[in-house]
Amino acid sequence: MRSETLKGHLDALILSVVSIGPLHGYAIIEQLRLRSGGAMTLPEGTVYPALHRLEAAGLLSSYWSQTAGRRRRVYELTRRGERELGTRRAEWREFAHAVEAVLSPAEPSGPTAVPA
Repeated sequence: MRSETLKGHLDALILSVVSIGPLHGYAIIEQLRLRSGGAMTLPEGTVYPALHRLEAAGLLSSYWSQTAGRRRRVYELTRRGERELGTRRAEWREFAHAVEAVLSPAEPSGPTAVPA
C-alpha cells in the first residue's frame, strides 16, 4: 500500500488498534499488519512519531512496562481518544461512502448528465 494512501488516516488506524486494549509500539505495528491482511507493513519511523503526537494531543496515554527483562512503552486509549475514534469512524464511513459513489460505475442521471 502506498504511503500517500495512509496520509490522514494513520492516527485513526492507530486509535482503532489501541482501542482493543493497551499495546506497546511493536504490537501496534504488528496489529496494523495483521488486521490489514499484510497491506499495512509500516516502519517504526512512521508509527512512533504518530504515537507521540496522539499522546501529546491527549488521545493516548502511556506507561512503562517490564516483561521478560525488557522495558516497553505501553499505549492505551484515553476517554478523549475514545470520543475522537468514534468521530473519525463516522467521518471515515461518510468519506468511504462518497468515494465509492464516485468510483463505482453508474448511469449518469439528472440535469447535469452529459451524453457519452
